[in-house]
Formats: sequence, structure tokens, C-alpha cells
Amino acid sequence: MDIWQKLYEKAKGQYHPEELSPFVYAHHVVCALEAENGEIFIGFCVESCSGVLNLCAERVAALNMYVNSGQTKIKRLIAFRDSAPNGGGSGMPCGACREFLYQLNEENENMEIMVDYEKRETVTLKALLPNWWGKDRYAEAREVDGK
Repeated sequence: MDIWQKLYEKAKGQYHPEELSPFVYAHHVVCALEAENGEIFIGFCVESCSGVLNLCAERVAALNMYVNSGQTKIKRLIAFRDSAPNGGGSGMPCGACREFLYQLNEENENMEIMVDYEKRETVTLKALLPNWWGKDRYAEAREVDGK
């Protein structure tokens, strides 16, 4: 079993769409990610009637990683609804998630994001957000820290 199958199986276990209340719907988008140290963390989408309260599966998985291990660097990520990503933009993190993943750790620009599970086609976060606006701030922080 390769790492992508492990990630897929972990995420798939979270897929069981359900209404938590008349206002909140969950588990209809799922995610698994591999942290820098090889640990796998999962997340699922939680949507409410108020968009600002929504939590995407990718951000929940990244927050689980940070809360449970203190890590911020991601090696690989897979996200999907009822079936594995199959090209054509399926499985792509939304703009807010892309932004959060980049802000979490600059090195996440090199993380692999599954585009087509059967073909094992991936894309990097950097390819999804070329010329990202935050690079200057990371450079300034390195100068201040002397790194």
C-alpha cells in the first residue's frame, strides 16, 4: 500500500455526510494529510448557515496536525467528496485553504496535493498560488530572526 492509498483510506473513513442540526452539515468533504514526520492527520468539512463559520476539511486536518503534534509542515494532502480526486480540479483546496496552508508554513509550497488518484497525479501548492503575496513577509521574518 503506497502513501496515497493510506491517505485515501484514512480520509474515506470520515466520509459519512450528516446533518448535525437544521443549521450544520458535516462529513461531506474529507481530507487526510501527511505531516513532515510521516504522521497522518484527518479532517472533515463542517458547514453552517453562516459562511464565516464553515470549516473546510483541509483546514481541519491541518489544525488537527498542529493541535496534536505542533507541526506545521505538510508533505502530502488528499481531499474529496464521495470519490477520490479524478482530475479536472476535483480535490483541489479552496482559495481560503490554499492561503491558510501557505501561511501555516512557507515550506508547504512544496506539498503534493492529489489531483488524480488513479494516475497518482499531483500538483504543488506553489503551482496553485504562483507569485504568492506573502513571500516578502516570510523573507522579512527570516531577516529579523537571522535565518
